Amino acid sequence: MRRQSGSTARLATLLVGGLAAGALAACAARGEPAPAGRADDVPGVVTTGPLEVVATFTVLADVVAVVGGDDVRVGSVTGPGMNVHGYEPTPDDLRRAAEADLVVANGLGLETWLHDLIDPLGVPVVVVGDAVDPLPIHGSASETGGLAHNPHAWMSPRAGQAYVRAVADALSSVDPANADGYAARAAALTGELAELERELVDTVAALPQDRRVLVTCEGAFSYLARDVGLREAYLWPVNAERQGTPRQAARVIDTVRDARVPAVFCEWTVPATAQQQVARETGARFAGELYVDSLTGPDGPVPTYLDLLRYDAALIADGLTGEGDA
Repeated sequence: MRRQSGSTARLATLLVGGLAAGALAACAARGEPAPAGRADDVPGVVTTGPLEVVATFTVLADVVAVVGGDDVRVGSVTGPGMNVHGYEPTPDDLRRAAEADLVVANGLGLETWLHDLIDPLGVPVVVVGDAVDPLPIHGSASETGGLAHNPHAWMSPRAGQAYVRAVADALSSVDPANADGYAARAAALTGELAELERELVDTVAALPQDRRVLVTCEGAFSYLARDVGLREAYLWPVNAERQGTPRQAARVIDTVRDARVPAVFCEWTVPATAQQQVARETGARFAGELYVDSLTGPDGPVPTYLDLLRYDAALIADGLTGEGDA
């Protein structure tokens, strides 16, 4: 742990407890921890050595690693290939969080277990999902798990830029001595995300109107669809215990048939059985697995956040243009 002066309790109070009533009410409505205050409201801590940061899942850990550079050492609560939605923190997770200078979470209801991780410890936490305008999540209460908003904002390069800036602000607040480095690395990453967004917009614009439909297992692509001009259909709104039901499959089968969608997709961390049924029933091609909630290990196809977005973009483009057909 890097802190040299200023107590953990004081920093946690400033980051988590010093909030306006409106922010508290908004978070209570979403059923998640309160966000940190604005970055410039949080005093720096005199520190030596790399800043110790714990992120709740691998995508955020990579963003922190890129923005933090050599000034940060980051770990992820959930590992490669793990489903973040239903995770249960372990005693080791609690220990690592207790020793951290900062915990970085997505919020928007993604980490239903976040209270269990941070509430007993009073650790400083920054909720980067509060940097975006959330989209509603559609479906019955049993399908959505009671969530009010779609938590998968990072799947859009545009929203991802807001995540990057939020991470840079949080790191700079805790470690102002290295703020210039955080800002420079964040600017480089947001530039790459902006370029990727432009490429995606151009790719979708070149598709025939009737092919601009993205059909997935989980409704994790709402932000991406909104920002690049796609329509969206999915089997279930968020990963939960009851998913891939006959009713969900029938609804998507009708959409695929009516729109003559050429290809359908699923996500890496969930079974593709129901979506493969959709493909068989409609004649659409099952075009493969998309990456959403988790990066792979270093030898896998998506070891970084940018790799994840680029891989998914290429697979979606190939599926919807028919370029991946045999």
